[in-house]
Amino acid sequence: MKAAFFDVDGTLTDVRVWQGVMDYFNAHGLRKWTIRWFWVYHTPYFLLYKLGVISQSSFRRPWAAHLSWLFRGYTEEEAQKIWDWVVKEGIAGHWREDVIEILKRHKADGDVVFLVSAGPEPLVKRIGDEVGADVAVGTGHAVHAGRFTGKSIPPVCMDEHKATLTRKRIAALGLELDFGKSHAYADSPGDAGLLEMVGNPIAVYPDAELRELARRRNWPVFEQIKTPG
Repeated sequence: MKAAFFDVDGTLTDVRVWQGVMDYFNAHGLRKWTIRWFWVYHTPYFLLYKLGVISQSSFRRPWAAHLSWLFRGYTEEEAQKIWDWVVKEGIAGHWREDVIEILKRHKADGDVVFLVSAGPEPLVKRIGDEVGADVAVGTGHAVHAGRFTGKSIPPVCMDEHKATLTRKRIAALGLELDFGKSHAYADSPGDAGLLEMVGNPIAVYPDAELRELARRRNWPVFEQIKTPG
């Protein structure tokens, strides 16, 4: 059995889905002070990243983990409204239709389609439902007494953890996959672990860092994608 693994941000969409989460709260006038604190806390890390002082991962990992602050106290049912809004409003019009078509071809060929993202796993699952993916792997967020606690569950689904969390899910599902014949599609160096997991890694709309990594490792980039099979 083969699989196709897709990153979400920058790969299936041309926007970051975390922004869709922010947009939900802004559009509904909710959690204004939490959003302000989020920016105050993370902006210095962003500036350090831009100055080359810290890596992209060092900036992005806490960013993804702390999205929990926004939906702290929500039940899973209440949070579903956020995920639905992000898909139907926040990222509507921002799908990369050419990459979605690749996903659909894999699905038609009988491959197991995974979405693997640093985003909240319930949101990744909702996106998966929208595009027809089979399995969603994302960052876990703690729930206690039926409500989100405001804390993520380590590790953030990024870098090497994309591969380890995906393999853990594959084992839990009892799937036997031929990784050598499987494909992975992603856009940033934080996805390298996912791309390295398969025999057919493809850099899709890569940023400068991933484009350089793809050049060194002779990975095809988006313009060289061929129909699966």
